[in-house]
Amino acid sequence: MESDSEMVPFPLLTTPIESNYRPCTIPYRFPSDNPRNPTPTEIAWIDLFRNSIPSFKKRAESDTTVADAPTKAEKFAQRYADILDDFKKDPESHGGPPDCILLCRIREQILRELGFRDIFKKVKDEENAKAISLFPDVVRLNDDIEDEGKRLENLVRGIFAGNIFDLGSAQLAEIFSRDGMSFLATCQNLVPRPWVIDDFDTFKEKWSKKSWKKAVFFVDNAGADVILGILPFARELLKRGTQVVLAANDLPSINDITYPELVEIISKLKDESGKLIGVDTKNLLIANSGNDLPVIDLTRVSQELAYLASDADLVILEGMGRGIETNLYAQFKCDSLKIGMVKHPEVAQFLGGRLYDCVFKYNEVVG
Repeated sequence: MESDSEMVPFPLLTTPIESNYRPCTIPYRFPSDNPRNPTPTEIAWIDLFRNSIPSFKKRAESDTTVADAPTKAEKFAQRYADILDDFKKDPESHGGPPDCILLCRIREQILRELGFRDIFKKVKDEENAKAISLFPDVVRLNDDIEDEGKRLENLVRGIFAGNIFDLGSAQLAEIFSRDGMSFLATCQNLVPRPWVIDDFDTFKEKWSKKSWKKAVFFVDNAGADVILGILPFARELLKRGTQVVLAANDLPSINDITYPELVEIISKLKDESGKLIGVDTKNLLIANSGNDLPVIDLTRVSQELAYLASDADLVILEGMGRGIETNLYAQFKCDSLKIGMVKHPEVAQFLGGRLYDCVFKYNEVVG
């Protein structure tokens, strides 16, 4: 984990940050709520995190890099459940009141303290290998669409379809372990538009008239998400002359892609002349975001990312954790896109949408 002194605010957040930015979209409580009693929203989210314990425990048990993994996995499950129970008794315990960042951070801390560095490594590697083999076909299918607007919509649908590979959702972890997931079938079976937040038509109109000089793209999961969803979209931006910075996690968290993993994937996908299926990659940069959670607080990013992002004119936050649960209402000094699939019933309820609904939020900054 990077030390506090090395972390800085993301330079494109609207200032003053203190009054303009709050890194959790869904308020678990309001100032008028009794600080000693948990709110109904807190209880619902504590239960959601509790429901994820069995799938995390199962992954941890089979981590061959950790000695005595089954015993330590049981310790993790017990410790995390106890802390979640404590929050229900006293929301101000353990650094509370809880929000999605704190609940994620405590889960990661317990795993790391017990020696678990990356319990999803095996499934990430398997999914990356599958997605790498499908990448050329997915790109060709997109390239074959001549109409620019239809191609853009297909690329966006690919991001949503890829984003379903999320083992932080208890239901999806169950479906995944049972049947796996077909990327192309998922593309076809997205919920019909209009999506719960649907600025796609506005964005499509801008896309036809405007080009951005530099885009910073906060990426989410390994496998189909980053390889079949994000990278074809990033490649399309590169074709249009946009410099693209892909920002990935410093440390592993759930099945999110990490900076070293993304560097390796890109090197596997490039041909001998350094191209990504015919597209030059000299304007593709990969940055370590400094983050170590499946959500992100943009007041704390690496200096490297802050430096690379300072002159960007488009920020894209992808995935439920970064794009919806923590930064849906984040305001930037430049254009921004928040793209993600709704994979928790609690998020669907908050947004007034359906489970597996899609969020495509575009904000343009004029001038």
